[in-house]
Amino acid sequence: MVQATTSKFSTTKQSLGIRRMALGLMVAVAGTLAVSAWAHDHGPRGGGDMGGHGMFMGHGGHMGRGLDRMLDSVNATDAQRAQIKQIAQTAAADLKAQRDATRGQREQGLALFTAPVVDARAVEALRVQRLAQHDQSSKRMTQAMLDISAVLTPEQRVKLGESLKQRAQQRQEHMQRRGAASAPAK
Repeated sequence: MVQATTSKFSTTKQSLGIRRMALGLMVAVAGTLAVSAWAHDHGPRGGGDMGGHGMFMGHGGHMGRGLDRMLDSVNATDAQRAQIKQIAQTAAADLKAQRDATRGQREQGLALFTAPVVDARAVEALRVQRLAQHDQSSKRMTQAMLDISAVLTPEQRVKLGESLKQRAQQRQEHMQRRGAASAPAK
């Protein structure tokens, strides 16, 4: 009985480690590419966790200043810049197509919710469809991150990782300050 509990705990601990690793990978992907295609819909100052059009994407889907800043921060060569910009552009185009496909899912979800009788099976089918779409986007972002990692040197990747950690910490501190400022007075 004790062995079964230990085994279960071990599996849970491994699962947590895998989830943390996957989350870290996704943060790296988001930071490296920041091809947050959905941010394009929120305007230059609105929504999106990367600030407006995403860290690297500018108006109309062309490469933004964020990508150039990232490449400057790691002292990328002209050849590296060209390769990485091509990878990011291709990934952004793929993700935009995927994002466009999800617009109908949101409308479908609203229609299901506001129907006189909510069809639980249809809602579940839509949920599964959304998960599949999210998985497809995640795979595409991961592939772009791997492609970019092959272009950068190990030293450049370490330098970029440190920069992304610092940026994440700054965002977290900013969100904490915003939360404290908007909290009701006691």
